[in-house]
Amino acid sequence: MPSFDPYDRGCPSRDLLDQIGSKWAVLVLGELGRNGTSRFGRLRQALAGVSEKMLTQTLRTLERDGLVSRTVYPEVPPRVEYELTALGQTLREPLKALTEWSVLHIEEVITAREQYDDRTERTR
Repeated sequence: MPSFDPYDRGCPSRDLLDQIGSKWAVLVLGELGRNGTSRFGRLRQALAGVSEKMLTQTLRTLERDGLVSRTVYPEVPPRVEYELTALGQTLREPLKALTEWSVLHIEEVITAREQYDDRTERTR
């Protein structure tokens, strides 16, 4: 079995980290983890600010990586539902922890950003 090290150039785990660490992927995975199976429109509504194009791209990437499944029902009009796969379910806890950390520490981050911006503005 090959060993993968994201610190090595060309390691495919780097690409995976980039994809699952994107803002929209984290939010899509989180939404599907919290509320289960969802249709596209419901996801778009739940993820305020996501464009149709970006949500489509994110869902396709997550499906390609085996984290989300897409089910098309042969109805008129067609009904499409998305849900986490067993592999996607394994990301629920790590992403929940990351999301909770961001909420818990956002005020400190905002303060740090303001201080940084003030320092760099004075040196210009």
